Amino acid sequence: MSFNIALTGIAAAQKDLDVTANNIANVNTYGFKESRAEFADVYSSSVFSSGKTKNGDGVQTASVAQQFHQGSTLGTKNSLDLAIGGEGYFALSNELGSQDKTFTRAGAFKLDKDNFIVDAQGNYLQGFPVDEISGDATSVSLTSSGAIQIPDSSGSPRATTSVYSSFRLDSTKDIPTITPFDPTQSGSYTHSTSTNVYDSLGEPHTMQLFFVKTDAAVTGNANEWQTYATLDGQAFNPDGSSQGATGPFNPISTFQFDANGLPLNTNGTANTGNTFNPVVLDSTNLTGFLSNGASFPNNVTINWRDEAGTSAKIPTQHAGKFENKVLSQDGAAVGRLANIDIGVDGKIVASYSNGDSNYLGQVALVRFPNSQGLQQVGNTSWKKSLTSGDPVAGEANSGAFGKISSSALEQSNVNLTNELVDLISAQRNFQANSRALEVNSTLQQAILQIR
Repeated sequence: MSFNIALTGIAAAQKDLDVTANNIANVNTYGFKESRAEFADVYSSSVFSSGKTKNGDGVQTASVAQQFHQGSTLGTKNSLDLAIGGEGYFALSNELGSQDKTFTRAGAFKLDKDNFIVDAQGNYLQGFPVDEISGDATSVSLTSSGAIQIPDSSGSPRATTSVYSSFRLDSTKDIPTITPFDPTQSGSYTHSTSTNVYDSLGEPHTMQLFFVKTDAAVTGNANEWQTYATLDGQAFNPDGSSQGATGPFNPISTFQFDANGLPLNTNGTANTGNTFNPVVLDSTNLTGFLSNGASFPNNVTINWRDEAGTSAKIPTQHAGKFENKVLSQDGAAVGRLANIDIGVDGKIVASYSNGDSNYLGQVALVRFPNSQGLQQVGNTSWKKSLTSGDPVAGEANSGAFGKISSSALEQSNVNLTNELVDLISAQRNFQANSRALEVNSTLQQAILQIR
């Protein structure tokens, strides 16, 4: 019997050595969770045996339990490297549309040839669908999640429909020395600025605005400014029709300011709050400027404010240098992918070379009632089992789910110092059980030699 007891001790020590060696081997494996060999004694008895004199039958391996505490975080320069700070696992599928999911803490992701986010084995990272404007998830369940694809362009171009312009005019400037206004003569206007507008094909066209301080002796108002405009160098009227190349040229708007530099009226219409008389350019007239087969499918409105109507961003006239408070428009050309940003909530934002930004999806996180019940499948991944419970999907940085760190990886949670100590302890345990086996062999040899 003592032989068998010593053999169980040797087997347990060998198991302890194997587990410790595996931990040491994976000390640099991202997302790896160390294991711990747990042992139990073997004790068998019957109604006919005396429990007071029973010595036990050795040891057995009760479980090799993984320890899911957090590993340290390593910063990287890859925006697709992800680390979870807190509870949760990334969900992966080995095929597009597959509901056979594996789960991991290793967040070393990249793009494949079709621009899907995958791990080193080609498994697809799962994400929730979101509204591309607001970023709100439209469904938060594992069955509705899917592979996340990063498009390399922002889609079809958008023709401009609105231009937003607000400014501060310099009240100290003299009236122009050249009259009347001529866009080719810099001495005929006080200030100028420009922006690009886009036609239906996404081709840019330069819209230039000119601000001319008027002569108070002529207009009767010392704080009056006229605004002229050109598209690709051709002056246009308030309705968007061409004014020709020789002039005389007509302003598209006239601004009058009070003694405090605040706007009184636009084109003779009193300003109320942040509302100013906009300029509506007819799409048919503007299309006449184009020679590339494109068009302006909708009227283009020049708004003398920002898109939100902010009270601090209205046209003013003060003693200071000319300043564009706002100069923007809503059109866009086809853009190429410029940057990927992933927030702590897992929402993926793509930025493009044309200035567009779109939400593409939200990285799905999953948690389990019992993580130690997960079934290991290799490649630092697990699958659900009967003892782990069903996966519960949710959004990062909310509820019980941890936050996601981009450009970071979770390192192995193995403590190398502790493992080396455990290695020595397992070695000594193995030697002790081997010695017990040797002593048993010696005693039996002594008995065999009795004459």
